[in-house]
Amino acid sequence: MARIEGVDLPRNKRIQIGLRYIYGIGPKTADEILAATGVDPDIRVKDLPETGFRNYVITSGKTLKVEGDLRQGSQMNIKRLVEIGCYRGLRHRRNLPVRGQNTRTSARTRKVPSAQSLVVDAAVERPRNNNELTSRLGVGFPFSPAAT
Repeated sequence: MARIEGVDLPRNKRIQIGLRYIYGIGPKTADEILAATGVDPDIRVKDLPETGFRNYVITSGKTLKVEGDLRQGSQMNIKRLVEIGCYRGLRHRRNLPVRGQNTRTSARTRKVPSAQSLVVDAAVERPRNNNELTSRLGVGFPFSPAAT
């Protein structure tokens, strides 16, 4: 299996499609890389010549932002938005849709809490009534019978 930029390319797919498995390389960039190296786009990954192609892809990966650098850059952009407190940053912080989508009847994938947080909520024991709450806190509410 060919390994480029830390990504295992599928052996039985065409190299034009296989390059797209690298995060940050789409159809246009894959075609540009193949044109620059002179490799036929219809060659399978397993039949790929090892000599110049891999070196060129790694060299072009240093000029292009791909994989870890691209992911890190997008995460830093989101972190910057959250830190400055702009509207988009607040939407990211609250896990709501950022790009103006309707949230009244949709956006379930962003609004519904994850299964992990549901497990954590179930583990927290909640008081059953006000008397139990006041006995735990050691204080009474101003209008409860325990306060008078």
